[in-house]
Amino acid sequence: MTEPRDELAAAHDAISYDEDFSAFAASRWPGLVRLAFGLTGDRWTAEDIAQTALAKAYVAWRRVSGAADPDAYLRRILVNTSNRRFRKRRVTEQPGDLPELAVEGPADLVGERAALVAALRQLPARQRAVIVLRYWDDLTDVQIAAALGCSPGTVRSQLSRGLAALRANPAFGEGDEW
Repeated sequence: MTEPRDELAAAHDAISYDEDFSAFAASRWPGLVRLAFGLTGDRWTAEDIAQTALAKAYVAWRRVSGAADPDAYLRRILVNTSNRRFRKRRVTEQPGDLPELAVEGPADLVGERAALVAALRQLPARQRAVIVLRYWDDLTDVQIAAALGCSPGTVRSQLSRGLAALRANPAFGEGDEW
């Protein structure tokens, strides 16, 4: 039979576990939705992917919270969740509504967001993820590499190829500064 003190300690640990995760999730939600929107171009799908990523992070909260960079761990969960969605269903993306909530960041400076999102959807998944993580989340090569599980050199090459493809896109014209 367990001691009442052990049951009380276990209940306290469970409450602390939930409170820690809730605070973490609430603070990361806007950035997760912004990242998912950059990957998918659809507000509703972005929210679904962000919610799924948080659900997966909750299940693995002890590993996530104990990681050297919990944000990179969470971003990797989100990017993998987004990529799995494409692999399983081979979904053809349709442009969606822009997010209702304005999120401050470098993406707000882009006047032609719809054209950018359409151009991003034409890129391969890894190039799209690298560009969104760099320019929407303002991450370094090392942080992006940690989020995607690759080397910083791979990040730089994928970024270079992705930017070249965006520059060649007729919606942006030749010679635009990126």
